[in-house]
Amino acid sequence: MAKEKVVLAYSGGLDTSIIIPWLNENHGYDVVAFVADVGQGDDIDAVTEKAYKTGASKVVVKDLRQEFLNEYVFPAVQAGAVYEHKYLLGTSLARPIIAKHQVEVALELGATAVSHGCTGKGNDQVRFEHAYQAIAPELKIIAPWREWTLKSREDCLDYAEAHGIPVAASREKIHSRDRNLWHLSHEGGELEDAGNGPLDTTWQMTVSPQEAPDKSETVTIGFEKGIPVSVNDVKLDPVGLVAILNEIGSRNAIGRIDLVENRFVGIKSRGCYETPGGTLLLFAHRELEALCLDREVQHFKQGIALKYADLVYNGLWFTPLRESLDAFVASTQKDITGEVKLSLYKGNIAVLSRKSPNSLYRTDLSSFTMGESYDQKDAAGFIRILALPARSRVRKPVTAKS
Repeated sequence: MAKEKVVLAYSGGLDTSIIIPWLNENHGYDVVAFVADVGQGDDIDAVTEKAYKTGASKVVVKDLRQEFLNEYVFPAVQAGAVYEHKYLLGTSLARPIIAKHQVEVALELGATAVSHGCTGKGNDQVRFEHAYQAIAPELKIIAPWREWTLKSREDCLDYAEAHGIPVAASREKIHSRDRNLWHLSHEGGELEDAGNGPLDTTWQMTVSPQEAPDKSETVTIGFEKGIPVSVNDVKLDPVGLVAILNEIGSRNAIGRIDLVENRFVGIKSRGCYETPGGTLLLFAHRELEALCLDREVQHFKQGIALKYADLVYNGLWFTPLRESLDAFVASTQKDITGEVKLSLYKGNIAVLSRKSPNSLYRTDLSSFTMGESYDQKDAAGFIRILALPARSRVRKPVTAKS
């Protein structure tokens, strides 16, 4: 009798490397490893070979880089989504696209279950499982971290050693890392104590401000309807554009953050993130919006950005609210076309110029030179009408009787 199939979201890291044999031993499933290429930079052939060696019956690989940027990252950039002032949502944005394609593979292969390597403490379990249930609720979900007796990464290393599974993590290099085209995250190790600063070796992508060049570098980013399309006047596809901005930002110490964040499950956690290209894009996009957006739209959109970031962070991508927010954001972006030139120096970003054919900035109105475009006398009536409620609240003092 044929075994039931389970499709595992597989990265080849510590957790998913041991999940393949664990699923074989404890559930008797035929394990299909699904490898999503979202720009993590791994040797996909080596990851595939490792999956087979550790017990996978089949490995499915999908290149999702273009879709990841076009359908997930760039809408978040347009929305201005940043979680708790700092986090540019690199991991959060990648999980729904991975889960979506994982489910598609499961349905194509007739699998009855899907599985992931997320712990029962983290946000990723919500992001994966909410997506599974939004797309194919009939699939069974297997979350080994909520079933097995392993309690720590050290336990996972012991399991790997006992089963002859090679892993990159070690007791000396205990960080949990997640990388894609948008960012690189670091958790664990010395970062578990919020009183510790990150080690110099924790950072993997960006140089420190001390190591950055002593001369500033300029970069010009072009947008069409809020979507980045060019760097230094060269038109690029999304993957090439983000890759070159990552290089530029990394060598100038751009995009490092150290964050104590509020997880959706109610735990405060601490992580360090490197998002060099994304930091440049968000910065430039905000500057272009400042030039082109109507005041009320710009102010209202700030609240939308916060809600959008919450939805993405909490794993609620496949919801009517997120789709509705996308529709609003898209309507705000029709005039966000132009370019922004930035100066980068040792972790700092400064604006050199903003240009757009749709700019609402008018020098005849903003200049200190008084011209015919604005009659200063109109301001008196404006202020009196504005202050009418304030004047109405004033009570005249009662004169004391003699």
